[in-house]
Amino acid sequence: MSDMESLREAVTAWAAGGPGDPAREQAARLPVRTAVLLEGASDAAAVNALAAARGRDLAAEGVCVLPMGGAMNIARFARLLGPPGLGLALTGLCDAAERGHYTRGLERAGAGRREFFVCAADLEDELIRTLGVTRVTELIRAEGDLRALETFLRQPAQQGRDPGQQLRRFLGTKKGRKIHYGRVLVEALAPGRAPAPLDALLAAV
Repeated sequence: MSDMESLREAVTAWAAGGPGDPAREQAARLPVRTAVLLEGASDAAAVNALAAARGRDLAAEGVCVLPMGGAMNIARFARLLGPPGLGLALTGLCDAAERGHYTRGLERAGAGRREFFVCAADLEDELIRTLGVTRVTELIRAEGDLRALETFLRQPAQQGRDPGQQLRRFLGTKKGRKIHYGRVLVEALAPGRAPAPLDALLAAV
């Protein structure tokens, strides 16, 4: 386990009600300067994949990419990691529907105004729209999930829905699938073609 992974685990345990000393000790030993707060592990997979594609090692740069386990946890993580806690710079991604919740959560945490980059629906939606339905379907085929997709599309609830919405919903139907495709979809992006919120986030850290 890397030092940054140890810090992530310590912070997650702290946010769940555990002791804060392990996280403080890890942060003191590391050149960590920024925490990228993300809703879930699939977002983290996408951020890390784009950084790698651009030849960046975020951990070595002092950037801790940290999935929070849900948008409702923003105030808790901001309080622990921001000025009231470890004193790190905070940024990340949020969905448009969660923007107000993030703003209020950061204020409650005493973290002030922080720059979070906003996805229209979520990051999967941004990636699907950037790549296009045809390309995403090709990637699903290449990953061996085409039969599962075809079965999913025959469900009555999917009839008449927008193809992009169908693909977005499919990615969330099996545990671990969103995480896997967070990486796969980013790695399929053409150079310079990352979704705007993801591109802006990487440029800011």
